[in-house]
Amino acid sequence: MTDRRIDPAPRGGVDYIAVEESAPFRDLKKRQRSFIFPLAVAFLVWYFVYVLLSSFAPEFMAQPVFGAVTVGLLFGLGQFVTTFAITMGYVAYANRRLDPLAEQLRDELERTERGAP
Repeated sequence: MTDRRIDPAPRGGVDYIAVEESAPFRDLKKRQRSFIFPLAVAFLVWYFVYVLLSSFAPEFMAQPVFGAVTVGLLFGLGQFVTTFAITMGYVAYANRRLDPLAEQLRDELERTERGAP
């Protein structure tokens, strides 16, 4: 096994490892994960409930709600609605909570790259 050293960033360059270890970057990743992971778990549970009900409770899924529209059809359409709702929610969250912090980090990196203090 060789001892690999990472040289510091060249003068005027960006030390990306230091950026990755910085508190603002860690905060950005924490904010992103705190939104994504719970929502992903909730959506997967919702999806598997749909699949399991379709497989093991076909009588329930075949019950008419109104006209030819069944519970299964509403659950299936609900998957699409949920997908769009999650997307819109994430965009709103990112615009409000993630993008301002990401812009601050980017501005700081650009200043560092130009060699400005």
